[in-house]
Amino acid sequence: MAKVKPFKGLRPPREMVTEVASRPYDVLNSDEARAESEGNEKSLYHIIKPEIDFEPGTDEHDPKVYGKALANFEAFQRNGWLVQDNEEHYYIYAQTMNGRTQYGFVIAANVDDYMQNRIKKHELTRRDKEEDRMKHVRVNNANIEPVFFAFPDNTELEAIIKSVVSG
Repeated sequence: MAKVKPFKGLRPPREMVTEVASRPYDVLNSDEARAESEGNEKSLYHIIKPEIDFEPGTDEHDPKVYGKALANFEAFQRNGWLVQDNEEHYYIYAQTMNGRTQYGFVIAANVDDYMQNRIKKHELTRRDKEEDRMKHVRVNNANIEPVFFAFPDNTELEAIIKSVVSG
């Protein structure tokens, strides 16, 4: 069985959520991220796609780009745009697309469980994309975006989600 645990999340203050929020890094290119974040220094794109802070055409895998991700991540915390919770939590995550909302948990998962297939891989990802995100996690010492896992139907977990989101 996979090991999961709560953690102290880093989140934007409620009043800044819309300014900080971004689409996932892999659904748009650098130019699109640059355009979406234009004039918004609080956009998470400055951390997850830091090449937008350089001239267009800058290689997103350049070491200076990863360094910029870390500098931006630290600045977001220093400026209070991302604030760490005082206690560990399991978090509920909601994603709405085409009028349908899906809920899930944000948890800390064990990398060994993933590598040993106790957490099943739901898609075939390209090795270069995996390497990029692993480097990003190592540089920031944080996973900035959620990784989606699915779990079998579980009435207990569904009841917890329903209870939390109805409140």
